[in-house]
Amino acid sequence: MHYEGNIIRPPSEANSILLQVTVGCSHNKCTFCGAYKGERFKIKKDEIIMEDIAFAAKYCKQQRRVFLCDGDAMIISQKRLPNIFKEIKKQLPWVNRVGLYANAKSLKRKSLGELKELKALGLGIIYMGLESGDDITLEKVNKKGNSNDMIEQGLKVKAAGIKLSITVLLGLGGKERSFTHARETGRVLSAIDPEYVGALSLMLIPNTSLYDDWQAGRFELIDSKKMLEELGAMIAHTDLSQGQFFANHASNYLPIKARLPRDKEATIKLIEEAIAGKIPLKPEIYRAL
Repeated sequence: MHYEGNIIRPPSEANSILLQVTVGCSHNKCTFCGAYKGERFKIKKDEIIMEDIAFAAKYCKQQRRVFLCDGDAMIISQKRLPNIFKEIKKQLPWVNRVGLYANAKSLKRKSLGELKELKALGLGIIYMGLESGDDITLEKVNKKGNSNDMIEQGLKVKAAGIKLSITVLLGLGGKERSFTHARETGRVLSAIDPEYVGALSLMLIPNTSLYDDWQAGRFELIDSKKMLEELGAMIAHTDLSQGQFFANHASNYLPIKARLPRDKEATIKLIEEAIAGKIPLKPEIYRAL
């Protein structure tokens, strides 16, 4: 495989064939993210991608899923992207799902018909970073798109019949906008109604703008108790028809796996018990990205 730079994939794609079709992120300006700093975004050449698919056909016969790396494979034009899916289907017939990252910017470039075409070719899940449903927070962290954009593009993914996994980031609004961030994120999640929600907890990364803001006193990072209060408020304001809400990432203080609406009240009660000190939290030393 021809890998370049940092290879980032969702935890649920740990056992997937990692096929790198782009390097870095097409936006790469979010103040909290250091994943692709110093990497210039590019789409890899078709011949390299095809060579890697051929390699997977020979050496990756046990894996049943493919994940297209890196930060935003959806940005690839519709003239090229379907050909990648067709080659995967041709050379890896045992693969039953292809997944990728996408953002509001790249999804805007795809029509509903084009997403349906990708669905027919094997695209089974899209991972979209919402981070926050609060427009002021989104603007502050330089996230591309506002909450209306996120809702519109998320609904388009669902209309295409593709499963949607949305990532949100606890603590991103800082102390000042904590509750608003939680409430508005719940509002947007409810409007989209994704199959999966993954909540991570903010960890400040050196050499990022948000880290510099924190050091300069322009951003106040909330503590573990406030993170849990924010998580509880977010879940309280999130209404899913039959979605799974996870907060079991290594960055989180309290592992949560809930199906909403079934587990909503029980999960909020669990969080309240943790806030009250009845359930131990993950020590800082064990938190990681």
